Amino acid sequence: MKSTATRYGTVAIMIHWLSAIFIFALMGSGFRAGSLADSAAKASVLSVHVPLGIIILLLTLTRVAWWLFVDRKPLHAEGDPALQTASAKAVHLLFYIVIFGVAASGIGMMVLSGVGAILFGGLDAPLPDLWDYGPRIPHGIGARVMAALLILHIGAALYHHFIKKDGLIARMWFSSAK
Repeated sequence: MKSTATRYGTVAIMIHWLSAIFIFALMGSGFRAGSLADSAAKASVLSVHVPLGIIILLLTLTRVAWWLFVDRKPLHAEGDPALQTASAKAVHLLFYIVIFGVAASGIGMMVLSGVGAILFGGLDAPLPDLWDYGPRIPHGIGARVMAALLILHIGAALYHHFIKKDGLIARMWFSSAK
């Protein structure tokens, strides 16, 4: 269940891959909702988007608690240049900052706009224009920053796998292979 010096444990791996799946679904639903003009269609997409956001927030809080109180992360890959190691740390830290920021702005939009009551409280009303609420801007910026971070993260993983061939991806998978 716990990590070793060279690979992540089962709990960390599960949180990572569940987060990845839910983040992709969350971003897809968020960008889709943002492109819709029809209130009913947007409400339908947001009724999936909002719970996904809550799941990501809870998974991220669980991950932070796991690292703070239960487990330790494996050592960084040996042989990587200092700039590459610093970049990896920065991207991972930015993931946390962006996830918490996007979650906070999403919650802010829900509270200020009353969308929660429309989506989940049985209030029969059209959705308000979410662009009228201040948290909408950081929410959209955060989603785009998240997309950029995902590109960097996946690109780095593919670089390690196909170019360096150092087995780094295996550290975050369920098998015992290196």
